[in-house]
Amino acid sequence: MAEILKLQCSICHREYAPDEVQYTCIDCGEVGTLDVLYDYEALRASVSRDRLESSNDHTLWRYRELLPLGSRAVITPLSVGMTPVYAAPRLAAELGVARAWVKDDGRNPTGSLKDRASALVVARAMEAGVKTVSTASTGNAAAALAGISASVGMAPVIFVPASAPEAKIAQLLVYGAKVVLIEGTYDQAFDLCFTICQQKGWYCRNTGINPFTVEGKKTVAFELAEQLGWQIPDVVVVSVGDGNIIAGVHKGFVDLLQLGWISRIPRLIGVQAVGSSPLVRAWKDGISARDMQPVNAETIADSISAGVPRDRAKALRAVRQTDGAFVDVTDDQILQAIPVVAQLTGVFAEPAAAAAFAGVKVAIERDFIQQSEQVAILLTGNGLKDIRRAQQSVGKPVRSAPDVESVLRALSQ
Repeated sequence: MAEILKLQCSICHREYAPDEVQYTCIDCGEVGTLDVLYDYEALRASVSRDRLESSNDHTLWRYRELLPLGSRAVITPLSVGMTPVYAAPRLAAELGVARAWVKDDGRNPTGSLKDRASALVVARAMEAGVKTVSTASTGNAAAALAGISASVGMAPVIFVPASAPEAKIAQLLVYGAKVVLIEGTYDQAFDLCFTICQQKGWYCRNTGINPFTVEGKKTVAFELAEQLGWQIPDVVVVSVGDGNIIAGVHKGFVDLLQLGWISRIPRLIGVQAVGSSPLVRAWKDGISARDMQPVNAETIADSISAGVPRDRAKALRAVRQTDGAFVDVTDDQILQAIPVVAQLTGVFAEPAAAAAFAGVKVAIERDFIQQSEQVAILLTGNGLKDIRRAQQSVGKPVRSAPDVESVLRALSQ
């Protein structure tokens, strides 16, 4: 295991012993999300790339020595992580860049990257003897927690805005989670979940609030680096809601740089929906995480809809420290991206994931990405998560009578 050296506030940099605080900085409150820091010198002496590459474990647990778990921790039996990376030459040609790859994290057990965070959080909960884990979510984090919990015999409590897609709500119930539909926004569900967790002593998995969500999500950067032969692309693009995924991608590359396994960190570009883009505004205007104000979030991409990004400090840091950018895309651009990504790569992405591709196009137009560069696009969720939006993105099939002449005539139209 990677022994935790300390926890550090992403705002004021106050340091805490590993067991001194559970969630966020005592001084900064919820905006002060915590970084999990390690003794990198000790890790460099005990873990090597060569040994890692010989591992027969094709899940995120191949990186267990770089994760904050005890040696006796029970890990989920589900195969989380080590999702495929595809070279995408036709996508690169469409975008006009030198090379492009897509990493299909919709291949995780419950269909999204957020399985990574839930796998680690549940493992830590079991290690600590906690019986109930809870989260608020627009769908994917909830499904991840429900599925991972079911695999180890736990039943989580999930708070979901009632506006979440029906398919995502059904997924939670199938896994046996106790689901509370909140007649309000995601941000209201988030606050209710955290308050009740503190009252009842449940372990809160909420994005950003729990510092170990980033530690699970950072494994996507580990995989991308390893799968590309440790040759890091110029740019990595990811859609952003609460900011926890881009924070995790950044943390993963930072860890690898500290270990000496990579020579540089790629520029990170975060993509938000126009109707939910507080981080875009903060980045453009030089506003700090502490001074950001909530917005009324409204977008078809429910997975990245957040009025108050909970991991905003780390998200802004990820972009600012890598000389990256935040861009925003319209819902129409997101819908258009779904079939384009599918037809050029064979990967079916939900709206929030397809937003990343739409964001690449915008970033190129704004000169944040150059034609000579190599770009990796992180596709965070499977298109089956939101069939209704996929149907909106395409036309209708042709109809025909059941005879050869009619079929040929229909095909010629």
